[in-house]
Amino acid sequence: MTHMHLNKGLLLAVCMIFCSAGLATAETVLRLAENQPETNPVTVAMHRFAELVGEYTDGEVKVEVYSGAQLGQEVESIEMTQAGVVDMARVNTVPLANVTPSVGVFTLPYIFSSTEHKYKVLDGKIGQGVRADMAQAGLIGFDFMEAGSRSFYTREGAPVSSIDDLAGLKIRVQNSPISIRMVELLGGVPTPMNYGEVFSSLQTGVIDGAENDFVSFLTSGHYEVAPNYVIDGHLSPPAILIMNKARFDSLSADLQGAISRAAHEAAMYERELMFAANDEARAKIESAGVTVQEIDNGPFQEAILPIYEEFPHLGDLIVQIRAAN
Repeated sequence: MTHMHLNKGLLLAVCMIFCSAGLATAETVLRLAENQPETNPVTVAMHRFAELVGEYTDGEVKVEVYSGAQLGQEVESIEMTQAGVVDMARVNTVPLANVTPSVGVFTLPYIFSSTEHKYKVLDGKIGQGVRADMAQAGLIGFDFMEAGSRSFYTREGAPVSSIDDLAGLKIRVQNSPISIRMVELLGGVPTPMNYGEVFSSLQTGVIDGAENDFVSFLTSGHYEVAPNYVIDGHLSPPAILIMNKARFDSLSADLQGAISRAAHEAAMYERELMFAANDEARAKIESAGVTVQEIDNGPFQEAILPIYEEFPHLGDLIVQIRAAN
């Protein structure tokens, strides 16, 4: 496990939150870390999950959702879930691939040919097998959720309308080997950094651009400092709710079933919300003056082909995913 990076300040903040939450209660309290703001569909769905858990356990289990990165960004929340500092976290599969390598196959560029293909894979045997692998990292993975299709956006003066325009641009990526290599193959300069640092880095020119879906682009405010959005749809990595395995195993079979049922229903709810929210977010950012450009991503797909050979541990899964198309 890779959870020994936790900084003392963050741990102290977590302790202060939890200590002040009050411990004199007979109910089981599960603390869930969420890095997105309250308005994001994933956060809305996590509150729905909390409601369903309360309903399906007759109040025996209470889920407390700490949104807006109160408990750190996704890398920290994965580490804290592994360590048992928090019980659950809703994260993207990109940083999760650092502790469960097989999940990285879902974060490969252009791995899914369509939304239908994506969920045929995620909800089928391939997705179930990858979720089972999470146990090796001390985690339980519930149903996959929609995290949008990621595309590039850039600052004023650095518009991208073709793959050639990416050459030399400093692009923020999540800290994963696949995301880093993808931007390299596309000619950009990958710049890993925490999500919370992206706005100021775009504003000050530390980076030229970043990549994300329409919803995160809107709710993060990045559209205010990066008014050029080009739809290339390079990544469509799902999100997922994870739980500390030891904590899950400590619960009765009835409670485990109730939590799993609530997680499944919340995931289905989140998918609907996210698809609708992406359409709405696109309309909002365009009305705010952002230039949204749809381009032929054929040259992008061709440029990243070497990446499929560079992660041999994912080879079998890549074959299976293509066969499911």
